[in-house]
Amino acid sequence: MNAPVTAGLLIIGGGPAAHHAAIAYREHGGPGPVLLVSDDDTPPYFRPPLSKELLRGGTDGSDLLLPGRTGAEVRTGRRIESLSVTDRLARLDDDGTVAFRQCLLATGSAAAALPVPGADTALYLRTLADARTLDERIGYAGSAIVVGSGFIGCEAAASLARRGLRVTVCSDERVPQAARLGDAVGDRLAGWLAEEGVTLRGGAEVTGIGTTASGRVVQLRDAEPELADVVLVAAGATPRAGLAADAGIAVRSGRVVADERMRSSAPGVFAAGDVALAYNAAAGRHLAVEHWGEAEAMGTVAGTTAAGGDARWDSPPGFWTVIGDRTLKYTAWGDGFDEVGLESHGGGGFTAWYRSGGVVCGVATHLADGDHERGTELVRRGATSTGRPDGR
Repeated sequence: MNAPVTAGLLIIGGGPAAHHAAIAYREHGGPGPVLLVSDDDTPPYFRPPLSKELLRGGTDGSDLLLPGRTGAEVRTGRRIESLSVTDRLARLDDDGTVAFRQCLLATGSAAAALPVPGADTALYLRTLADARTLDERIGYAGSAIVVGSGFIGCEAAASLARRGLRVTVCSDERVPQAARLGDAVGDRLAGWLAEEGVTLRGGAEVTGIGTTASGRVVQLRDAEPELADVVLVAAGATPRAGLAADAGIAVRSGRVVADERMRSSAPGVFAAGDVALAYNAAAGRHLAVEHWGEAEAMGTVAGTTAAGGDARWDSPPGFWTVIGDRTLKYTAWGDGFDEVGLESHGGGGFTAWYRSGGVVCGVATHLADGDHERGTELVRRGATSTGRPDGR
């Protein structure tokens, strides 16, 4: 076996948490070399455009690399096979080893497989390679079925429709994101899809995916099947916490447990991004978050802490999603609500206020940036009133 490579900070993963951790580590004077190991075949890049600009034909992906000098050696197409937190040693899939002073687990998530027969024959959208494969397939297609009405599913459906395909979304929810955003906002999202020419089959449980002489077929429980040339499954994501679990690092609900400074249960080992179940100091509890911006924030906290700086995660998680030409901005703790108040504004704009136990726990807006900014602060403070004239 070759002598191990040494790293002051070994970063496992190639997403925003990994990238921003490397930048923060260098900016705060972290000692020793930084090595970033990613099993993706491309250095860290923007993933949000994969379901939007790339599928619409606005980019081929060559302009998506994340900006900023990381000062890291980046190894793509490589996988860490095992991790010893006692010896502080990692083994790669090419039998190479890395001796590290500190390590960040930023392994992210994998596209969740639909648990039905034939699901492995469908397309999924998680990486640039996935997006390019889908882009190639739709070049020969006239129709598509998207399974799932999460934000990736809705964004991709609108993008495919703009490429001229007949698009149907099959979802077990009546309207998109009803569980996360409530029925009223879900109805608005369903309307946005309809305006893009997308057909929504809500309350449709997919039981299988197959092939017929006419193309691809999606079987539905208690309903006629749907036929199309392309099937895209957008059924959520699964955190990639197996490496941490095998190393004896504390994992809960499939994620690596971390404190507000992104420290895991193993000394010198951090976790950030989708794979982390991190403690949010403002929320006062651990949160599971899969938002791009929060991965950036967590990575910055991890890199700063690893370098000896002072940082903690205390901001309310939030994201933007773009469906067609419409943007939804959302900030929330993400662990439930018991009341939704919806305000309509001119031009189709709206604000949804979410409460749990009388406390403002989330806000979703369209064409209401002022409410979004104010709502984010109300969520952070745990306010009991939005300041509206009716006192609610």
